[in-house]
Amino acid sequence: MKKLYYVAAFSLASLTAFAQNTAEANIGATTEVSVQDNYTEIDSSELPEAVTAAIAKDYPTATVNKAYVNKDKQYKLEVVLKDGASGTLYADQDGNWIEM
Repeated sequence: MKKLYYVAAFSLASLTAFAQNTAEANIGATTEVSVQDNYTEIDSSELPEAVTAAIAKDYPTATVNKAYVNKDKQYKLEVVLKDGASGTLYADQDGNWIEM
């Protein structure tokens, strides 16, 4: 009877050793890519003239914090107004606003 308890204890111990999470092995070199909803971050100086003109016309107190572009040349702009309000604007390469 003692042997049965020892066998059961050793079996349980060996099974729990195999049930360990191996996620720790995946920790290591990671690459951070700034892609949001298929948009890639760009410098605000890379915005087309039509987009910067549309911002200046419609949001004269806005400052572009971050700018993103997708493969269709649509721009996602994170802006902050002078009064502290912030938001996200979407525009095409011709400076037309896009509803998202």
